[in-house]
Amino acid sequence: MQIIKSNLFLKYPEIIFGFSTKIGLDRQGPFFFNLSFNVGDNPQIVQENREKFFDSLGLKSSQIAFQKQIHSDVIKFVDKTGSVGESDALITNKTNIGLAISVADCTSIFIYDKENKIIAAVHSGWRGTVKKILKKVLSNLSFHYKSKPENLIVFIGPSISQKNYEVGKDVAVLFDQKYLTVENQRLYLDVTSVNKDFLLDFGVPEENIEISNLCTYEEKELLHSFRRDKDKSGRMIGIIALKDI
Repeated sequence: MQIIKSNLFLKYPEIIFGFSTKIGLDRQGPFFFNLSFNVGDNPQIVQENREKFFDSLGLKSSQIAFQKQIHSDVIKFVDKTGSVGESDALITNKTNIGLAISVADCTSIFIYDKENKIIAAVHSGWRGTVKKILKKVLSNLSFHYKSKPENLIVFIGPSISQKNYEVGKDVAVLFDQKYLTVENQRLYLDVTSVNKDFLLDFGVPEENIEISNLCTYEEKELLHSFRRDKDKSGRMIGIIALKDI
């Protein structure tokens, strides 16, 4: 099984973090090592995949908090595991609760307040980014937990890169032109940079931000991509959890 880690999070022994790939248990196409029940894959296989992935992180399925992602700006404060309903961001200060984000191409952001021992997991595709869900998560951390920008450690997971993310004019007009490039009259959007700027504007030091350089669209052997594989695409899951040490 191949799992993506964060070099920044590895510095903190109290943090559990892992981001799955399409490689695991010798699973074959079309879905490979898929962790979503919503793509047409065999549910028993998906459950086994999930259990193996969670186990590799030292967690059990019963310790994971899942959300039904709806491309919103809804944030849930989590104090129990299982389904938390419809939302796109999870925050907790509880140990032994894994916050899960499911993605194929969308941006995922994982946050650790090293001073107050708070974690957050954010799903932010272009819709969530327009709604500034990450900015709202940062505001909630500041308001509810007195989080300071300099104490936040952030990992932005693999997502589709700008050069592979063509958007229509209806989407492009929602973003500042600095996040767009034009080639052959086609528009390409950099969602990751928008979210990075949200972090920098909040005051998070650049050295506290780690951005995966893996493009889901290009990494055909490693990562799922809905833009590339359409309805034959599986999903990855990113997990962040606090453990007792």
